[in-house]
Amino acid sequence: MSSTPRRPHRPGSGPGSRAGSRAASRTSSGPGPASAPRAKDGPRVGQDLHVGARNARFQQWHALLDNRTKRNHQGEFLVHGVRPISLAVEHGWPLSALLRPAAGRSVEAAATSEWARRITERIRAEQPDVQHVAMDPELLRELGEKSDDLPELLAVARIPPDRMDRIDVGADGLVVVFDRPANPGNIGTLVRSADAFGARGVLVTGHAADVYDPKAVRASTGSLFALPTVRAAAPRDVLAWVADLRAAGVPMQVVGTDEAGTEDVDQVDLTGPTLLVVGNETRGMSAGWREACDIVARIPAGGAASSLNAAVAGTVVLYEAGRQRRSGHPR
Repeated sequence: MSSTPRRPHRPGSGPGSRAGSRAASRTSSGPGPASAPRAKDGPRVGQDLHVGARNARFQQWHALLDNRTKRNHQGEFLVHGVRPISLAVEHGWPLSALLRPAAGRSVEAAATSEWARRITERIRAEQPDVQHVAMDPELLRELGEKSDDLPELLAVARIPPDRMDRIDVGADGLVVVFDRPANPGNIGTLVRSADAFGARGVLVTGHAADVYDPKAVRASTGSLFALPTVRAAAPRDVLAWVADLRAAGVPMQVVGTDEAGTEDVDQVDLTGPTLLVVGNETRGMSAGWREACDIVARIPAGGAASSLNAAVAGTVVLYEAGRQRRSGHPR
């Protein structure tokens, strides 16, 4: 069975799954806001702004670096780096502000590269409500978490609602669950692998590190903006969505991963619609997920290593799923 091509991802406005109205309206009871609120203070959007001191606006953005509660409350997160910012713009991810280094004391900063000029112009054209901010270089360097290099641009992006209808499963979709990950870098790495090997989306369940932590965003190298990534409070939220899909005729199987699994992963048919569950880095899958699995697969491994990193193990299984789908048969 060949894999159906993924549709372009537009956060908050995706086509949804084929499971009808119930699945289309399925919303996680997880930590994310129902919608991304606007900032309650500061200049109105669409205006250029100069920030030259540690004022309230700077402190608000600075809190996005390491304060998960503030990220959720403000409905915003920071995006660092050329590729993540480029992919956010390419995929139409809603932004609230674009920060650049101020040129002297002027509010107009000269873009130092063709990339920065092109991104700035495209955002002005496509998202006219985005606030453009010329910031004191030392303050911008602090937000960029760099001691030497000055970022050309930083973006403040909006957190989309945690709705599972952002994931378009299709007829044979592969969806990844990361259960209670503790390391934000592992979240980003698994999102990147899921994007590379054709998954339709990633669900992060339980008490987990934050999908929108800067470490997770950087580790995804921009795949977060290309692949729907949704937070869910517990397995039951995801399993209710799976039940809706099955009722609509999508035979979604739940495949867990564990070093003590019952079948080698290359012996498991991953060509059909599959929910692939990757467990916590030290404790593995929760009891709820173990009970929900139709199959628990293991990765045959030798050597002195006792186990694989969770994101690495997920990547291996994703590669196997992609291999099976490219060849058109499971073995």
